[in-house]
Amino acid sequence: MDIKEIQNLIKFVAKSGASEVKLEMEDVKITIRTGSGKTETTIVQAAPMQGLPQMPAQQAPSAPVVAAEQAAAPVSDNDDSKFITIKSPIIGTFYRKPSPDKPNFVEVGTEVKVGDTVCVIEAMKLFNEIESEISGKIVKVLVDDSSPVEFDQPLFLVDPS
Repeated sequence: MDIKEIQNLIKFVAKSGASEVKLEMEDVKITIRTGSGKTETTIVQAAPMQGLPQMPAQQAPSAPVVAAEQAAAPVSDNDDSKFITIKSPIIGTFYRKPSPDKPNFVEVGTEVKVGDTVCVIEAMKLFNEIESEISGKIVKVLVDDSSPVEFDQPLFLVDPS
């Protein structure tokens, strides 16, 4: 099961109104719970069974590493409509640094170009670099470090001018 299939399953469950869905396959166990208008997703990858050959790391499901861009809707009293939002292409845990002892990829005021890494998102023990699809200046970081993020959740506001 690849990341797109998981994202589509989450969207389907959220729209269906079901309160909980469990899916178990040979190597993946997924539980999706919804409640109070918020979708809580838990993904657990089961350990490989003894006696079965281990899959090489290259065959792990690949995740998209390019952030989606769309015009941001006004979020607060400020006029944020001129900014572009970098959104999460996957669900997982958001990290602003490549490792705890390294500096953040970007800060407020940092100029980014197309292809610059702005953060990493850990999903199923894989760290996916999220790259900017636009050039501009980071004006706001919308997510705290080490926080869980959902698919299509806004991560950064970028001023393209």
